Amino acid sequence: MPNFAYTARDARGAPINGELEAPSERQVAEQLLRTGVTPIRISPKRAATVAAVSMPMLGRGRVRLDEIVMLARQLRTLSKAGVPILRGLHGLAETTSNPLLAEVLRDVHRQLQGGRELNAALARHPKVFSPLFIALVQVGENTGRLDEAFGHLADYLEQEKQTRERIAAAIRYPLVVLFAIGVALAIINIWVIPTFASAFARYNTELPLMTRLLIGSSEFFVDYWPALTLGAVAAGVAFRRWVATERGALSWSAFLLRAPLTGAIVRKAVLGRFARSMALTMRSGVPLIHALTVVSGVVDNAFVGAKVKAMRQDIEKGDTVSRTAAATGLFTPLVLQMLAVGEETGALDQLLDETATHYQAEVDFELKRLGDAIEPLMIIVIGVLVAVLALGVFLPLWDLSSAAHGS
Repeated sequence: MPNFAYTARDARGAPINGELEAPSERQVAEQLLRTGVTPIRISPKRAATVAAVSMPMLGRGRVRLDEIVMLARQLRTLSKAGVPILRGLHGLAETTSNPLLAEVLRDVHRQLQGGRELNAALARHPKVFSPLFIALVQVGENTGRLDEAFGHLADYLEQEKQTRERIAAAIRYPLVVLFAIGVALAIINIWVIPTFASAFARYNTELPLMTRLLIGSSEFFVDYWPALTLGAVAAGVAFRRWVATERGALSWSAFLLRAPLTGAIVRKAVLGRFARSMALTMRSGVPLIHALTVVSGVVDNAFVGAKVKAMRQDIEKGDTVSRTAAATGLFTPLVLQMLAVGEETGALDQLLDETATHYQAEVDFELKRLGDAIEPLMIIVIGVLVAVLALGVFLPLWDLSSAAHGS
């Protein structure tokens, strides 16, 4: 992915220079606008420069969400205790165990020494700090309540981490079972069935249909496994490239929202993230229009993000949040009613928090239903496979044994 150098101005009009990695100049501009920075000039960097910038980061892994949570809590503690941010960042960079995060903190420290604001320094690392993180830091700097901003971020990211862990725990069991079934089928097709096929070939007798199907599928896998493997890898690469495009990301994100079994979970988790992010940004003092811009980049679903951007455009024209939310077709009537009440009472952030809690409870319920639905399906799949293998292998043995006794 190419790097782009940019020149921009922050909310105070101060010039900012930096670089971002993105598929196109348009997406660089969108990332900057989400953080409250107005781009002036964006140009691609030369390949040699990109390599020089990227080389120090190679082989250093990634920054996990729990590390960002811990970083936010540490920065909150340091800010609340009155420790200068430069001193705090230097200490955190020296003590963190993640080399990539340490390098990022050192770069932020250098940018602050050069006179750049903290939010602008963080914006240089969009793969580590989300637009929401940067926007709240900017509000904290402008209001002098940076410790509160870090505290809100830590609480939000902790809830996000717990949601992801619950979803991962719910799908771990079926994935392990499916992987085990795949390995078992590979072993049976490559080693077990050919052994039985060679034994059956010694007898000049017609094999049952189930046995012929098993032997045929085994011969197909043994003869064409290199082509099948290559095709699977090529399909995976093509899919990743398609999803990386704007059209592909929108199509795939829309499919995830209506996928069988998991669509309801993904939909409610994404909308809960939207509600919680909106409540956090509004409570922290981010203007509504800017809050929608920020949230569109952190909902982790391109389709929902596009709908949120459409809400922003309608609100800019004077429409209400509840009506624009209804126009998206994403929210339930209960949530739309809560949004309408929140606008009427001036407690929209509080109602959005309750909406997020509602969606979180729904996600937990759907995860339990998913586990209850998957277990019998797994049992049925395993039972069918065992029945097919048993019939295909033991029917000819039974026939041969009967023939031997009859003779």
